[in-house]
Order: sequence, then C-alpha cells, then structure tokens
Amino acid sequence: MSLWGVRLVGLQLCLSCCWAFSCHNTPSSPDFSLPGDYLLAGMFPLHSAPLEARGRPTVTFCDRSNSFNGHGYHLFQAMRFSIEEINNSTALLPNVTLGYELYDVCSESANMYATLSILSMLGRRYVEIQGDPAHFSPAMVAVIGPDITSHALTTAALLSPFLVPLVSYGASSMVLNARRLYPSFLRTISSDKHQVDILVLLLQRFGWVWISIVGGEGDYGEVGIQELEYQVTRQGICVAFRDIVPFSARPGDERMQSMIRCLVQARTTVVVVYSGRQVARVFFESVVLAKLTAKVWIATEDWAISSHINSLPGIQGIGTVLGVAIPHRHVPGLKEFEQAYVRANKGVLRPCPQGSWCSSNQLCTECWAFTAQAMPTLAEFSMSSAYNAYQAVYAVAHGLHQLLGCTSGACSRGWVYPWQLLEQIRKVNFLLHKNTVTFNDDGNTLSNYDIIAWDWSGPKWTFRVIGSSSPFSVSLDINTTKIRWHGNASQVPTSVCSRDCPEGHQRVIIGFHHCCFECVPCEAGTFLNKSDPYRCRPCGKEEWAPERSQTCFPRTVVFLTWHEPVSLVLLAANTMLLVVVAGTAGLFAWHLDTPVVRSAGGRLCFLMLGSLAGGTWGLYGFFGEPTLPTCLLRQGLFSLGFAIFLSCLTVRSFQLVFIFKFSARLPTFFRAWVQNHGAGLFVMISSTTQLLICLIWLAVWTPLPTREYKHFPQLVVLGCTEANSLGFMLAFTYNGLLSVSAFACSYLGKDLPENYNETKCVTFSLLLNFVSWIAFFTMATIYQGKYLPAVNALAMLSSLSGCFSGYFLPKCYVILCRPDLNSTEHFQASIQDYTRRCGST
Repeated sequence: MSLWGVRLVGLQLCLSCCWAFSCHNTPSSPDFSLPGDYLLAGMFPLHSAPLEARGRPTVTFCDRSNSFNGHGYHLFQAMRFSIEEINNSTALLPNVTLGYELYDVCSESANMYATLSILSMLGRRYVEIQGDPAHFSPAMVAVIGPDITSHALTTAALLSPFLVPLVSYGASSMVLNARRLYPSFLRTISSDKHQVDILVLLLQRFGWVWISIVGGEGDYGEVGIQELEYQVTRQGICVAFRDIVPFSARPGDERMQSMIRCLVQARTTVVVVYSGRQVARVFFESVVLAKLTAKVWIATEDWAISSHINSLPGIQGIGTVLGVAIPHRHVPGLKEFEQAYVRANKGVLRPCPQGSWCSSNQLCTECWAFTAQAMPTLAEFSMSSAYNAYQAVYAVAHGLHQLLGCTSGACSRGWVYPWQLLEQIRKVNFLLHKNTVTFNDDGNTLSNYDIIAWDWSGPKWTFRVIGSSSPFSVSLDINTTKIRWHGNASQVPTSVCSRDCPEGHQRVIIGFHHCCFECVPCEAGTFLNKSDPYRCRPCGKEEWAPERSQTCFPRTVVFLTWHEPVSLVLLAANTMLLVVVAGTAGLFAWHLDTPVVRSAGGRLCFLMLGSLAGGTWGLYGFFGEPTLPTCLLRQGLFSLGFAIFLSCLTVRSFQLVFIFKFSARLPTFFRAWVQNHGAGLFVMISSTTQLLICLIWLAVWTPLPTREYKHFPQLVVLGCTEANSLGFMLAFTYNGLLSVSAFACSYLGKDLPENYNETKCVTFSLLLNFVSWIAFFTMATIYQGKYLPAVNALAMLSSLSGCFSGYFLPKCYVILCRPDLNSTEHFQASIQDYTRRCGST
C-alpha cells in the first residue's frame, strides 16, 4: 500500500473511531480489561445481535432481553483463564505479564467499534498512522477472535494493512484463506475447505447422490454451499434443490414456507444445511412447523452439536441428523475458573452509570451478574470452541516467547511491532495438552473432525461420535452400527433420483440432472463399462457380447479343418475322382487305337482328363486355415481346368455335328477346319482366354485370406476374398458360356449314330453342373459360415465328377464290359444305319 493510501485509510479510520468513541466514554471494567506488559485483544459474542440492528449504521448496544449468549460467555472466560494461566507460568514468557482488552461483538457495528478501538493507541480516540507502516504499533499486539466469518472478514480487512496478528477461534470460511487480502489472519479452527471435503466423503460413503443444499446468508453459508456444490458435482452427486435462508427470515413466514415446499418437491432424502447457528434455528423452526420428517439432515460444525438447535421443541421428529463437529477437547481448569468467577459477589442486574464496573468494551446499558443458578452450562460444543480460543492465546504467547528471546530463560521486554510478532506466530510448533499446534502456509491449523449422529433414544438429546476424519489426508473412518436411523430402520436411507440400472443397462438421462435416467439394455455386440454407465461401448473386432453384457468375450476363430467329417467325406470323394481319372487315362492309353477312344476324341481325351485332374487338385485348397497360396490356387485351378475341359467338349460335339450334318453342305469350310487344325486352335484360344482372365483376376483382384465378423457375432470365420471380386465373376461367366455352348452342340447331335450320340449323358452332366452352381450361389446368399467352403467344394466336385461321368464313364463301360461294341464293324454299321435314315427322310 502506498503512503498516500495509508494516510487516506488512516483519515477514514480516525473519523470513524472518533465518531464511535464520542458515544461511549465509559471506563473499562476489571472483567474486560487487565493491564500487562503486552496487551492482547479478545472479541467475543457475549450477546446475540438484535435483528433490527443489522440494517442500522449506528453502534449497537448489545444487551437486550433474552439476548445473552452463553456460548460466547465461555469463550470470553477461556481467554481470561488462559492469560491468567500464562502469567502464572515460569516456562512460558517468564518475567513478562500479558494483559487484555475484551470486547463484546454482538453485531457488525459493535465489531467495527472494537476493531477501531484495537487499532487506536491506548487512551486515544483515533488511529495514528506512522510515516512508515512498519513502525505502526497499536496498544494491542495481537487479536483473538472474532467468532463468525462476517465479523472476521471486517476485522481482518482492517487489521491486515497494519499486519496486526488476528487469530480466530471460530471463523472457518474459505474466503479468509486469501493470503493476499488477509495476510495477518490465522485461525485455530479448520478451514471450511477441509469441512467441505469431509461432507463430500460422507455423502459418498452412504451412496447419497440426490441431495438438497440449504445455506445461511453471509460468507460462511454462501461461500460454503458454493464450494460444496462445486465439489459434489465433480464427484457425480446431483443437487436437486439449493437455496439461501436470509437474515431477515422468520419461522413460518412466506419466504420459509416457499423454501420448504420446494424442498419437499425436490424429493431428496438428504439435506445439507450449511449455515450458522442463528439462521439454522430459523430454518429448523420452519421445518418443524411444516411437519417435514423422514429426512437425513447433514450438519456443519457451526450447529452440529449446538444446544441452540437441538433444544428446539419438536426437533426430534425431523429425522436423522448427521454432522461434522470439532473434536471434543477439554480445557483443564476452565470449569473451576468459571465457578470461582460466579462465587465472587457481583451483585444483581443493574443500570450502568458513569464510572461503574460495566465496560465501554461491552457496549451495554445493563450489567449482568452471574450466580450459580444463572451461569450457562459449559456443554461439549462450548468446551471445544473454548479450547480453540485457549489455543489461540497460547499460539500468540509462544510467538511472543520466541520474539522476546525467552528461550534463554529471561525475556528482553523490547518494543514489539505487530508484523514481527506475526512472523513468529506463523512459525510456532508446540504441544498443548498432547495436541500439536502449528500453522500451515494458509494460516490454518491441521486438525481433524468428528462425524457425529444425534441420538434421541434416551430421556434427552445427546450425540454419538460415529467416526472421524484425518487431518493429513481426506479420508473417513465411520462405524455405521452406531447410527440410529429414523423410523428405527436398520438400512441406510437412499437418496437417489433413479434406482441403479440392472447389469448391462445404460443410463439415458432425463432432464437436466445425470442422476435422473432411464435404463436401456445394451445391444448385442456392446457392453457397459462400470466407469461409464451412460454409454454402451462396442466390443473390439475380435470380441463379442450378448445383450445386457458388462464385458466382451473373445470370438471363436473357425474354418473348415481337415479332420471334420464333412471334410473327410469330400476329401475321400475328391481323391477317388482323381484315382478314377488317372485310371481312365491309363485305360484310354491302353485302348488308344480302338474305335471308342478315337470317337471320344483320341489324344484330345488326355487333355480333357488332365484338365479335370487339375481342377480336382484345386479342391484341396478349401480345407485347413486359408493362406495366400491356397486362396490364389483353389478357384484359379478349377476355373482354368474346367474351362479347358468345356472347350474340348464343345469342340468335340461341334465336330461330330458338323461332320455328320454340314460337311457335305459346306465342304470348303470343312476342309479349312481340318487343314488348319480347327479343333486344336479353338481349344488353345479358348483355354488361353480363360488363362488370361484368371491371371488378371489374380493380379488385380488378388484373393486374400480374410476374417469375416458380420454374420456370426460369436465367431470369426476365416476365408478368402475371391467370391467378392469382379475377376471371379468374369471367370465364372466365361465357364458358363462354354457350358452353354457345349450343351447346345451336344443337343444338336441328339440324332447322330448311336456310337457318336452323347447327347443324353453330356446334357445330363451339364445340367448337373448348372444345378450345382445355382445351389451354391443360393446357399452363399443365406449362409456365410465355416461350411461355405465345403458347399463350394461340393459344387466344384459335382461339376467335375458329373462331366467326367457323363462323358467318360459310358466309354469305359464299352471298353471294359462290351468289347463287342468297340469294333470297326459295329461303328460302320451304325453309320450306315444313320445314313439310311437320313436318306429316307
């Protein structure tokens, strides 16, 4: 801050301080003031603020009917007790006495008055600003308090420019963690950041994902619920309803009735009430009036075990109350100190005239006197809070002990500037009744929380400690058997918008909250990962999953193996065909010069038998795991071999028909056909054409091993890609044309001599070829499984064996069983008979 800025602030503070002091020129009482070498200021809520004073700019007199704050009284006495204890100690601050000025901060205006009084020099009515802020030295070297966040923010903002140490025992708001804004602020109560983390863990521990949050107006409640909503949302918890209870609210007024109606409509079982005690009381009075029951209420430390809330008539019927509380710590001797204070004769309640023992620090018009009957009870909540105030005084004392060099056995009693003391307080690390006191970089002490549950099972209210949190890591240890749920239920109440989906069902969000959803089963081939319940993920290519699955399973890899029964049958039939073809070739070679062999085509028969054998070898590529060589050869060998056979069959049938029917009519063409070896030329051209088609097919549309995933979700079917290519269709179409040509030529020779008439057998074998391939393509359109290669092999085997049987078996029968028909005379007689029939017609 610049010097001019400091002076401007000083001028404002001076004017405000003079205004405040002009109204209150009364001396301090012994209860509120104690002289000493070094003075500490204490700020305690001895009275509760009257609601009508909140909007007034004047300093509030704190005493009002029924406004005495017993909780603040215990804090007040804890500081007095700790100062007395330190002054009587020979180990801490030897030969140094501490004094105090205590203030009743019942309202914001009283808190402002106390802060300005602290900054002023002793006995003066203004704040004196030094040219060098480092040399600013008010009468009080440190301040203990105040209790609530709103007061602490005002005090910290005014003290921070002067680096006056402010050690709060009750202000837990996260706003005060801002070191840049509040560099002199420290506290002996945990920051709300830790409390919010514990609340989130508590909700997660019981699976509550559909909650309402109610906060109290002010920094404590508003900042708290803002951070809580942010944290729970990150953890997947939905906030169905969120609202703030204003300071001006009254139990059962229109504003509170509207809030309770919205809370009921939210249909949440769990309600987190993040508020101070005063506002929380107004809220729960409205809850009791509305007869809202069967809820789980989550309490923050400010009201979790406060008698200000649990003493409300009818509060026991609202449901289950769980909360976060400061661990119970005991201040040894405090109770006896208060009792001794009561036993002193203080008189009765009376006016405060000029010069009486009533203090200007108290800002009251009536003086309280406590008797044994009127003294407030020191309950556990007040004792724990009093320990924080007690701890704050000791932290300042230890800082001062280090600053004055008291470790040598005697203190120096030098002049102390606030910033020097602040540095030492930040460094303190000592044991106080077995509890370590130290501050982290944010000025917070490291402490844990107790998790408590209200218990109405006895004649009066009490609470049970059901767990605790760790001060060093965000974790909870809870004993759920200690919780008595409302309605005497043994089961943990649920607080969800939608019930969990069955296994394998994804959540489809309805509306704005992801906690509200419908359950939709995952389709086959998808699975639901537990880390993402909102989307069914597809399985990998090599995996499969049934409907409503939570995991994927490896697919089974299948192909037509060698040892399957259908494979063995086809292999046996194919091998037998090869043997028969080879035997037929031997038989024809042995009877090469007989009329039957010559009429069948002579040496052309060996080309036909060889092409059938070549096509037969291709069938072996359909068995076993498909590889590149088998995919290349199995269809190519068959297509080429079958094309050669059909070419030979076509030209053989064409020659017979031409010789017997057209040679006399077209002698020139016949001579040219014979002289130019037309039959061989046709076979060569036709076979070469098919060879070129196959080579282009294999080069351009190379059949490759493939893995088929579409048709069977549980299987990976291994195969080849040849049936999907244009090359395959060209080769198949070409063979189809040759089949039609052979069929046509054979049919034209249906009236040839008996020994040359092959129409019946050849047409039957070609019809079998057509039927086989029609059946295969029909099957391929409806079935794509592992046995499709077997169907393909069967179609090829049917074509090859049918053509072999239709053309060669009748001739083998004549050679082997009717040698009388395998003679020149028989063939000549057959030709003469055909000639007579043609002549007669």
